[in-house]
This record gives sequence, C-alpha cells and structure tokens, in this order.
Amino acid sequence: MKNLSICLLLLMMTMIVRFGVAATPDADFYLSSKGSDQWSGTLAQPNAEGTDGPFATLTRARNAVRILKQHKKSDIRVLLREGTYPLAETVVFGVEDSGESDATVTYAAYPDETPVLSSGREIKGWQKVSEDLPGLPENARGNVWVANTSDRFLTLYDDGGMLPRARSERFVPKGNATELQYPEGKLKNWPNVQDVEIVVRPTRLWTMNILPLVSVNEKQRVAHTAIPATYGMNKIGCWVENVVEEIDKPGEWALNTKEGKVYLWPRTPWDAGNSPVISPRLIEFIRVEGRIDKKGPKDIPVRNLRFRGLTFQHGERYTLAGDDAGLQHDWDMFDKGNALVRFRGAENCAIEQCHFLHSGSGAIRVDLHGQHNKITGNRIEHLGGGGILLCGYGPGTKDVNKNNIVYNNDIHHVGQIYWQSPGIFLSQSGENRVAHNLIHHTNYSGLIVSGIVHRFITQGNKRESQRTVRWHELENLPKNPEPDEVRPFLHTRNNVIENNEIHHAMQILGDGNGIYIRGCGPGNVIRRNYIHHLVSDIHGQSAIRTDGGQEDTIIAENLMYQCKSQGVTLKLNNRLENNIIADVIAPRGVYLKIVEGPMKGARNKRNIFYSSRADCTFISEPGGGTGKVGEDRRGRLPARMKDIDSDHNIYFCKAEPRLGEETLARLRRDGVDASSRSVDPMFVDPENGDFRFKPGSPALEMGIVPINVSEIGLRTKSVGNADVGS
Repeated sequence: MKNLSICLLLLMMTMIVRFGVAATPDADFYLSSKGSDQWSGTLAQPNAEGTDGPFATLTRARNAVRILKQHKKSDIRVLLREGTYPLAETVVFGVEDSGESDATVTYAAYPDETPVLSSGREIKGWQKVSEDLPGLPENARGNVWVANTSDRFLTLYDDGGMLPRARSERFVPKGNATELQYPEGKLKNWPNVQDVEIVVRPTRLWTMNILPLVSVNEKQRVAHTAIPATYGMNKIGCWVENVVEEIDKPGEWALNTKEGKVYLWPRTPWDAGNSPVISPRLIEFIRVEGRIDKKGPKDIPVRNLRFRGLTFQHGERYTLAGDDAGLQHDWDMFDKGNALVRFRGAENCAIEQCHFLHSGSGAIRVDLHGQHNKITGNRIEHLGGGGILLCGYGPGTKDVNKNNIVYNNDIHHVGQIYWQSPGIFLSQSGENRVAHNLIHHTNYSGLIVSGIVHRFITQGNKRESQRTVRWHELENLPKNPEPDEVRPFLHTRNNVIENNEIHHAMQILGDGNGIYIRGCGPGNVIRRNYIHHLVSDIHGQSAIRTDGGQEDTIIAENLMYQCKSQGVTLKLNNRLENNIIADVIAPRGVYLKIVEGPMKGARNKRNIFYSSRADCTFISEPGGGTGKVGEDRRGRLPARMKDIDSDHNIYFCKAEPRLGEETLARLRRDGVDASSRSVDPMFVDPENGDFRFKPGSPALEMGIVPINVSEIGLRTKSVGNADVGS
C-alpha cells in the first residue's frame, strides 16, 4: 500500500510537470465574472449542467462568509477568478465581518489571475456630430461625437485611461473665496451653468480647488461658486472646465446634464464601439466600517480582514462639500469617503499586492481608528487624488490612528486632478512605519507628515484644520495656546519614514517638497531616503523640509540629489545628521536653509554638502534682526547657525573650491564647525548619482556613515516576511 501511494504521488507530480495540471487552490468560496449569486460559491468552475458554481459578486461572498463564521472559527478565504466585476454600490464590511479571534478573512485573486473591480458603465450609442455646435472651435468641427446619457459624472475613461475634460485657457480674475470678477468673455451664463466648474490656482503656490459655479452675471462680469476656495481666487489664475466650446484637443469631452448629452473628441481615430468609453458610478469601492463613536472616547474596529491581489479602476472624482473639514492647506479632507478602498475603524487589516489605477480620487485611506494595519506591495498609478492617507482624529485626547505599516508600495502619477495630492500622507497618525516605497511623478509633494500648527488651534469654523479640532476634549486649553500646551494633542509622532525613494515630484505646484513635516508631535525619524530630481519651475521647494513650528525631528542618512531649489529647510531644534546633499539645482541652489529659531538643540553634524557647479549657496540664514519676538510677520525668532550644534561636516564645491572654504570660514567665525572641512569627499561617480565613497575618503575618516542606495526603494522580496515588521 505504501509503495502504491508513492507511485500515485509520483504519477501526479509527473502530470503536473508535463501537462500543467495543478490542484485547485483551496478556498471556502469562489467568485467568477460568469458566476451567479444563486449558486453555492464553492466550486472553482461551473459544473457541466450549469446549475452550480462560483458567486458573481463580492457582496454575496461577504454574506456567505457571515454565515460560515457561525461554525468555522479558523481562517476563511475567498478567491476571485479572472474577469471584471462591476460595482453599482459600495461594498461595506462591518464588525460582523471580522475574523474571529486571531483568524483572518481574506478576499484575494485566484493565483496568476487578475480580477478587476470597476464602477464603470459603458456609454453607447455614439453618433458623429453633424450639425454646428455653438461655439465649437473650428479645429474640432467634424471630430466630435455625441451620446445620450442620463448620468452625471465628472470623469470619463477609454482604453488609454482618464480622458481630459475640456478646459479653457488660463485667465486671472479678481475675487475672494466665492466670488470672481472675470475678464470680458471668459465666462458665460450657460444654460447648464451648474455643470460648469472653475479650476482655481490661488495666490498660494501649494494647493488648488475645483469649484462648481452657481451663477454668472455677464453684464457685471461676476460669477459665484457653490463652495468657497481655500484662498482667494486671484493672482495665479483660473480655468473653466466642462463646456463644449473648450473642446479643442483630441481626448477632450464635456457633459451637459440639462440636454442629457456627452460630447467627445476621441483621442485616436475612432469608430463608435471600437474602443469603449466608460463613465464611473462610485468613489468608494470597498469600505471597512467599524462602529465609530466620533464624539466619544472609544470605537469598535473591524479586525483581521485581508484584501490581496485585486485591481480597482474606473472610480469617480470626489467634490468638496459645504461641511467638509480640511487637513493642512486642504491637501485632503478629514474623514471623507474619497478613496477606492477605505478603512474607517480597522485593526489588523491589510491591503496587499493590489493595483489601483485610472480613477478620479485616491487609492487608500485609513481613517479615525486605524491600528496595526498593513498596506504593502500595492501598485498605485494614474489617479486624480492621492495614494495612501492615514488620517486620525483631530487635536484632542483621542489618539487611535497608529502602529500601521506602509511598505513596498509603487506610487506614481497621482494628483492628476487634485494636484496637491501626495503619494503618501500622514495626518494626526503616529508610530507608523513608512518604508521602502517608491513615489514619483507627483504634481506636488511626494510624502507629507502633518498635524496642526498651534496658531490654528483657535475657536473658529474655518474649513482648513479648525473644523477637525475636538474642542470638547480641550476645554482647559487657553484661548491662544502656546506650542507646548498644544503639543500633547498632536498625534503625528514617533513615525519612522525610511528607505523610501522619491523623484520627479513638484511637476506643477510650487513651495513643496520631497518629504515635508509640519505641526507634528515629537519623535519622528526621517532616515535613509533617496530623494532626487525634483522638477518644479517654481522656486521654494526642498528635498526635506521642517515647517510651521515642527520640533524634535531627526533627519539622518538621507541622500538628496538634483533637487530644486533647496536641499534641507531646517527650523527650531530639529537634527540633521549624516546626510548627503548634492547638486541642488539653481537658481538659488541652497543646500541648508535655516528659517525659524530658536535653534537651541538643533544639530548639523556629519553632513556632506557637495556641488559640482559654482552656482551654489551652502548655508542660508535669515538676514539681520534683533532677535525679538515679532520681528517677522509670524512672531518667529530669527535662526542663526551660531545657535546650532554644527560640526564634522564637509562643504565642497568642485567647480569653485573657494565657496566651500569661504562657507567654512564664516561658520568658524560664528563659533561652529571647528572640525568641519572643505575637501573632496571622494565619491565614486557623483555626476552620475553614485555617492559611494572611494577608499581613503576623508568622509570615512570623519565618521560619516556611507549611504547604501541599493537598500533604498522597492523590495523584490515577497510581502509578509520579517522585513515588513516595525
């Protein structure tokens, strides 16, 4: 009998190798795009009679798992087969969907298959426009198609991804947050004016808004928006979107809900039906929703859910609402359903190896109560909003968004609609590990770590920041609190931001950064990140920047190369140690900019400031001043290098060595950098980005630790091994 069993096993293995026959992956339930919710969901393929087989929807599988959990207390697995699963409503997982005890419930792709969740619906019945459309540009005539639709949508897709909505040329109005006085002919009182939106890039460089119009007075040349802009609608400019007369390029489209028609100039030569055009129905595809007691001290989270290997596409764009509460500078909104997958009250849950693409909002949010969750190995690309947001409660005593892992995610081309959206955003969230992610081609900052600056924690109803404050927990806080009085309620603390690669950020907006930290609690560590090729045409951004009262941050062992226009912006008592800042792009070309004092406790030690070009400024300090509070417009004390613990650094300009020598002489006159040197650090090939040290490098003699770029960025090893842990 034993020999027979061995023979059968060998025969089975031979068949697998020769014919590709493999055992069906084990699961409790299966889904298929050709399945039925009337079936049992327990077979990988429909049976011969077609009377049983996989489920058709995620909702049906979730409900089946609820029943199964009544008698199965171990791990449960649901596998989704290849195909597209259309979603007409958000699938919500509640506390009752948690894994029991330490058991997990996993919804995953069938091995080597790609299940796609989509809220898209194909628009059919396209006809080429034969009559003259009023105002249609001459170059568009004969190229525009039209279809009837009863839907309202803000984004549109074809096989190539998101189609650009028709947009006007930029114009500069005068105005405030809801009123704009526009130049002659730029706006009209369109019959469908409520379909028309204004893209606003206000005075500030670091944000933008998309606002619906409610009225246009052509005689007075005054228009009003339904929602206020973050800042005034002036200076930099506005654009009109979603009017037929602005369809002047292939790919552009406009929707007229009053007529029930959508107009499109296809981006490639097109016959109706040979390339589907898709409109989205949902912003959120999956929401994991715990029992949230928003005003109270305790939430009950969903536990032990896993989503692995799923693809999400064709999601809708979010819009601002009148009661929204904004995070810093309205870069995103607090507790808002504007991501494809949202954890709102979740513990020990995971999003692993999923793919998010071609959608109008963000990919992943972890809101309010979110602890010990893992967001690992995902690919996030071509989105209107941001990549990953961890967003805890506003300033107060409730601190329950922490100890999450964001690891090995590939994030690029996000913020395509909302330009300010970063690749990764931590807001009021602490003790997280954000590691080995690749972030590139963003229109603003790559990675933001944020809380609230103390001066904003004042009574008021301003959308930006103030509405998030938990005033009922801060009854004893003074009316105008000092930083030390606010700091205990800033929960973005003790985060480790390490081994991430960030490049080609800042493609549109200005005054941003590769990594930015402001208004957070203490103990944040930014180490061993590689930030390179920041590309904004606007000056004022840095590779790494501390801002707005930020204290107690360590910036160590980072490599910053070809960043424009500053290497590091340092304020207050933050510590800059063992970094390489190389070839900051001019004009300005500032390697270390100090801005806000007092600098007591700050460090600048064992850093290398290296330039291959003569156009460089190694150290920039604020000019002049008596040091009295109120000297600058925000009441900040001036920053001085003489107040920093600064030593054992290298300042070297290859093209003009005297610049390093002059910098060092000035610093020594201020009583710092006694042991620093102006000497070639002997990099292997700095002009091509190789900053390893050659044998005999003076940097090694000075105790500067080499930075191994090969250990930074995405890991090829599988998600889930020991390296993921904190």
